[in-house]
Amino acid sequence: MNEAHPIRPDIAAGRLDRAALARNFSDIHPPLEAHEALVEADRCYFCYDAPCMTACPTSIDIPLFIREIQAGNPTGAAKTILSSNILGGMCARVCPTETLCEEVCVREIAEGKPVKIGLLQRYATDIMMEKGGHPFERAEPTGKRVAVVGAGPAGLSCAHRLAMLGHDVTLYEARPKPGGLNEYGIAAYKATEDFAQREVEFILAIGGITLETGKLLGRDLHLAELRRDFDAVFLGLGLAGVNALGAEGEQSRGSRDAVAWIAELRQASDMATLPVGRRVVVIGGGMTAIDAAVQARGLGAEEVTIAYRRDQPAMNASGYEQEIAQTRGVHIRCNLQPKRVLAHGGQVVGVEFERTRLDGEGRLSGTGEVVTIAADQVFKAIGQVFEPEGTSAEGSAVALEKGRIKVDAERRTSLSGVWAGGDCIAGGDDLTVVAVEDGKIAAASIHAALSAPAGLLSRALDAVKTAIPGRA
Repeated sequence: MNEAHPIRPDIAAGRLDRAALARNFSDIHPPLEAHEALVEADRCYFCYDAPCMTACPTSIDIPLFIREIQAGNPTGAAKTILSSNILGGMCARVCPTETLCEEVCVREIAEGKPVKIGLLQRYATDIMMEKGGHPFERAEPTGKRVAVVGAGPAGLSCAHRLAMLGHDVTLYEARPKPGGLNEYGIAAYKATEDFAQREVEFILAIGGITLETGKLLGRDLHLAELRRDFDAVFLGLGLAGVNALGAEGEQSRGSRDAVAWIAELRQASDMATLPVGRRVVVIGGGMTAIDAAVQARGLGAEEVTIAYRRDQPAMNASGYEQEIAQTRGVHIRCNLQPKRVLAHGGQVVGVEFERTRLDGEGRLSGTGEVVTIAADQVFKAIGQVFEPEGTSAEGSAVALEKGRIKVDAERRTSLSGVWAGGDCIAGGDDLTVVAVEDGKIAAASIHAALSAPAGLLSRALDAVKTAIPGRA
């Protein structure tokens, strides 16, 4: 591959017919039929000290909801699920159950075949949502007003719980649609039939929540004003920035952030209009890399390669997700560090990598051996970062820790009257289910603070201003 004999880039839409696209982007986990759900529920041992429940970040009572399914009461099962995790429908679709509840299932340990907890959770919550209505009622109005900034999983969870407790919530979202990563950031085959928006509508049906979209913190909203106008503020800002590759040529045409590309794909009304390269290289080893690679194949890319700088067991994507990629024709190549994005006439034609290895002290180092992979498109999936704009204004700056918002065990920030949760806070796992739990914990703390006597509340908030413990 050289300037004299360049490989011509080949990026085009309509590589597959609509029938093939429909198959490739159909539901990766078809829902259980009623009989299948009953058979699967019968496999549960209903453990008293259920390890699956302990492994769930939102502490869903898994044995109880499975027993309710077994007893022919799926709507009761759904209410059990949603009382702990109001986004239980989406989590049933996108949670890495293979490394959470199902990994510690007694059946998994004994037989290597866990109870299909995720699919049973989806079975129950789908029935509840199809039935319509809302399983919870609002408490009497408290007269308190809370601003929730960010309508992703953390913000939606917090807003719902606060509304249920009787507070009036204004939910602000920077993008045109609510849902956060559930709407813009996960693979289309994991949440089909506009499920993310249907779930948002279900959550808002509790009442007491006013949604305002197109409102960006630092541009349309200002933290000082929100603190002045509301009794409490919750920040569920997510991770708006992306890490740079740091390689020569990464700005060439055909080189894109995987997160932005997935968002574009998720909002497309017609998959056949989306251009994709014949040869695609995805750089990274997490869920975003897997989602980008599998969807590139789904659009008709002939050669898709995930290149990761460490060995395969070190990849952040679970073994199950890696298997999905490989069974759909994605090549995973490890111990490759990107050095240069090759371009001709400003257009990507390949990526130059250096092979890596671990030295005697466990540090990653280059071997000097160069590997070149031809590519028409390159997707960068090497992690996202928190952008503090909007939270750093003088007089209303929140303390950061390792580049994200510092919070305590109750998700309180260093600013009085301000809480935070989800991917934007320090110390957590970047998972939908963890963000839901953050929102729930913050809502309980906000409710306690707003329900406290005025003098006690004032003293508590003053104490938060001066000292904040590390997050538990």
